[in-house]
Amino acid sequence: MTIFDDTPLGPMSRVLIANRGEIALRIIRACRDEGIAAIAVYADPDRDAPFVRLADEAFPLDGTRPSETYLNTARILEVARLSHADAVHPGYGFLSESARFARAVQDAGLTWIGPDPAAIDALGDKIRAREFARQVGAPLVAGTPGPVASAAEALAFARDHGLPVAIKAAFGGGGRGMKVAWDLDEVEELFASATREAVAAFGRGECYLEQFLDRPRHVEVQVLADRHGTVKVLGTRDCSLQRRNQKLIEEAPAPFLTPDQQDRITGAARDICARAAYSGAGTVEFLMSESGTISFLEVNTRLQVEHPVTEETTGIDIVRAQISVARGARLVDDRMPQPRGHAIEFRINAEDPGRGFLPTPGPVTLWQPPGGIGIRLDSGVEQGDAVPPQFDSMMAKLIVWGPDRQTALNRAARALAEFRIDGVASTLPFHRTVLTAPEFRATDGFAVHTRWIETDFADRMATAVAPAARVTPADDPPMLRLAIEIDGRRHMLALPPGLMTAAPARTQQQDPPKADPEIVSAVVSGTLSLWKAADGAQVEAGQVIAVIEAMKMETAVTAPMAGRLAHLQPEGASVTTGSGVARIET
Repeated sequence: MTIFDDTPLGPMSRVLIANRGEIALRIIRACRDEGIAAIAVYADPDRDAPFVRLADEAFPLDGTRPSETYLNTARILEVARLSHADAVHPGYGFLSESARFARAVQDAGLTWIGPDPAAIDALGDKIRAREFARQVGAPLVAGTPGPVASAAEALAFARDHGLPVAIKAAFGGGGRGMKVAWDLDEVEELFASATREAVAAFGRGECYLEQFLDRPRHVEVQVLADRHGTVKVLGTRDCSLQRRNQKLIEEAPAPFLTPDQQDRITGAARDICARAAYSGAGTVEFLMSESGTISFLEVNTRLQVEHPVTEETTGIDIVRAQISVARGARLVDDRMPQPRGHAIEFRINAEDPGRGFLPTPGPVTLWQPPGGIGIRLDSGVEQGDAVPPQFDSMMAKLIVWGPDRQTALNRAARALAEFRIDGVASTLPFHRTVLTAPEFRATDGFAVHTRWIETDFADRMATAVAPAARVTPADDPPMLRLAIEIDGRRHMLALPPGLMTAAPARTQQQDPPKADPEIVSAVVSGTLSLWKAADGAQVEAGQVIAVIEAMKMETAVTAPMAGRLAHLQPEGASVTTGSGVARIET
């Protein structure tokens, strides 16, 4: 579909992709279609990833953690200079919604493939975004006028306005740093947890509160705006199937909306973005209660994970459109295209739905994706790869298209039945089970909501989906780095671990035996981010004693029995599934 006029485009020949995984590969392919060279950067755990191999050039970021690599502005800009890049695409996550990074890219003389930094500032601040929504008359629930200063202030808002309330990072998105309190007793603890997650994900911990609609649908609008003042709505999506405020299944167009509901959300989305002088691709999100009450949620000033379902139902390559907007392209008009058919996206995460969606980093020993008419797979891994614990758990996105929703559902069932993954646990068993649910298939009406997985569907899933065998990734030895000279220029040579010696065992399968019943083991590989009970404290059975951060999610560690707690690991320590973190002396 042609959406731009014949305005001459500015030059762009080399794009640096400041991201990883499937989205980096998605952007590489869009660059190839545009005739543009794609330059990758990679952390040590990603050195053998498909996006690194398929890029025109790839440069190491010399580190293992996000803060050292994909969040390291100075190093990324250094690579941009060394590689002679003339543009930067941030993908989603990491630095994609950082106005500071966008300005640094522009200050370095590079083209930023994304919204203007001023628009990122305006809409990335969730409180300012709510004010834009209020100014244009978008539907809104009650919320705090700014970030709350303390857990006590959060509790006061909940008492005044009633439950449930959402505690949300003021400078973030994607469900990170968002908690929903359903009981007054949990407000203060969830405020502290949201603040920690916000600091870890976005570098800032300010949070605000707003009323949370009970059993709401999550409906969003994909927009595309040029730099000449035109804002075009591309379509709607439903993203209600979530766990821990993270989406698992998305579809387009959003089904079962009345014409009035669609007009209200698409009109509000266009008006909010126009008010903020937005440009590029973006998403305006709303919640809609069972009674039909609609409330503006936030604006994501970046490409969304679920953008492929809109691409499949419009024929518009949104990543290439981003590149065109950055080069100065002008949209032909602001009319929303009529959707063609229906598309559903399934996030294939390295998580164990039988254990509460615990992240499961480790090796992918079998990767057998489906095929056939209407099937698209945007994947970041291949058979033989390893899913690292330092980054997001998503391995791939399965996108299924059909001429109508029923056909798409039937094709999805066929594709999910064909898909085989061994080594790590995955969300495939969950997806297969969801497709049998009458609430999702809309046998008696579409009845899913943002907490449906954790409430209405929980017992059925527990019965249908058994816990997977546990996999513990072995510690990866550090890269050996040597400085060498080639033609008078200094280069760094990185030797993979195990090159000079026999390769260490990569994994440990199955649950490790517990020789000592007093030992409290890590339930997931990650970082011991917080002790909730002091060393030497008396704890009760079932009490949360620690928090492990893995793949951008917090997982609680509970005491299996009452007794005196003895820490075996300090805060900040790296732990693996089954390793001892504490002892409880009875």
